[in-house]
Amino acid sequence: MPRRVTIQDIADEMGLSRNTVSKAINSTGIIAESTRSAILKKAAEMGYKLFAIQQTAETENSDPEKKELVIITGSALGGSHFSASMLDEMQGEASHLGYGFTMYRVMTKEREELKLPANFDTKRVAGIFCVEMFDTAYSHMLCALGLPIVFIDTAVMFEEKPLAADVLLMENRSGIYALVREMVARGKTEIGFIGEKLHCMSFYERYEAYMGALRLFNLEFNPEWCLTGSSRGLDYPPHDNYLNYLEENMTSCKTLPSVILCANDFVAMDVIQVLKKMGISVPNGIYLCGFDDSPESRIITPNLTTIHINGKEMGRAAIDLLFSRIKNPSAPFRTVYIESNIVYRESTEN
Repeated sequence: MPRRVTIQDIADEMGLSRNTVSKAINSTGIIAESTRSAILKKAAEMGYKLFAIQQTAETENSDPEKKELVIITGSALGGSHFSASMLDEMQGEASHLGYGFTMYRVMTKEREELKLPANFDTKRVAGIFCVEMFDTAYSHMLCALGLPIVFIDTAVMFEEKPLAADVLLMENRSGIYALVREMVARGKTEIGFIGEKLHCMSFYERYEAYMGALRLFNLEFNPEWCLTGSSRGLDYPPHDNYLNYLEENMTSCKTLPSVILCANDFVAMDVIQVLKKMGISVPNGIYLCGFDDSPESRIITPNLTTIHINGKEMGRAAIDLLFSRIKNPSAPFRTVYIESNIVYRESTEN
């Protein structure tokens, strides 16, 4: 796979400073117009990512009305969600390419009736990104529109036919294997998992990684330590109900594990709340790890060990996938993973 061309590569090729090239490409600062034009020409020649995508957009999307990229989501995307930085990156690149960027939240009635959001005009849409659209039937309905579409995480689809779309996921396994390996090295061999495994594909892959790590390191599986609930997709239980579910099951355990891996940071925060009611502290009583590296994970006491998702790289990859699909609509559908990495903090410190 060829190496991605960087701003520094263009600067080295032209004998200019990186700062000058950056100003030309990002339309910031003051430089001579002739220099700017030469830099942009060289960037296109070298296949700098933004310009390669732009050439695809210009040559493959000749319809002047199709100048809108849309996000369809099944839930409210708060600023603390990892998608905040991802969406910023996607909107910035879309703007560079001359595309509008609109978000639609699918309401429950629309989802149940398989209806598009109000004011959604397929004639203007060049492509769709689906974020937290974990309803199987609705996802298949969107695919049937015949528009280029990228799902950023999906519903758990094993019981259904695959989506006719490209899928982008964070890498959900390696960080969990790294955590379990580290815990075993510290003598912590009783490890549990908490999270609704059928909520979405990323949760399911994290659960699968947990089960695989137990097998790899010859650790005991105790069903009392594995609280995966029963809800799925967008039918996630109300928060109070979920807290009650955790408290009922955790207090009924004969023993508790020494480490709990949670499907995301917010589940981990709920677990901390329940453990406090039980008189058990983190990390002195139990080690805890989340997933996502949300801003809240850094300010909660104790700070959470978690697995970091690179939102900006997710955003860049989503744009790449969509315009690649616009350029070659008949290509086989792809599932792409973006690297994640574990971040150790207070919740796993002695």
